[in-house]
Amino acid sequence: MSRQLISTGSPFERQAGYSRAVVQGPWCFVAGTTGYDYASMTMPEAVGAQTENAMATITAALEEAGFALGDVVRVHYHVTDAAFADAVFAVVGPQFRDIRPAATMTVCGLIRPEMKVEIEVTALKA
Repeated sequence: MSRQLISTGSPFERQAGYSRAVVQGPWCFVAGTTGYDYASMTMPEAVGAQTENAMATITAALEEAGFALGDVVRVHYHVTDAAFADAVFAVVGPQFRDIRPAATMTVCGLIRPEMKVEIEVTALKA
């Protein structure tokens, strides 16, 4: 079974030695994705805008891997403040409303102070 590695070109991928996504068989594992705009390496202040950027990066990685958002079966949301939940849900709710993956949200610290949300997904082609 071959393994396909997907990269966004983010400097973090090379520095930390990871892929944005890994495809193994019918599975696609997308790494935790924060709200950076990787073209400009800028991070918006608002958690909603960070969530939109993260979901755009995730969607692009899934598409490059031959998957779609509709293939997502698991989502992990990590936020730095519980008060950010509603802003995150306002963005991801409409995107996942009909897909309904299993999901978990945790409140935690992230590795850079500007990061407020990180999203990780797992997709399966049935």
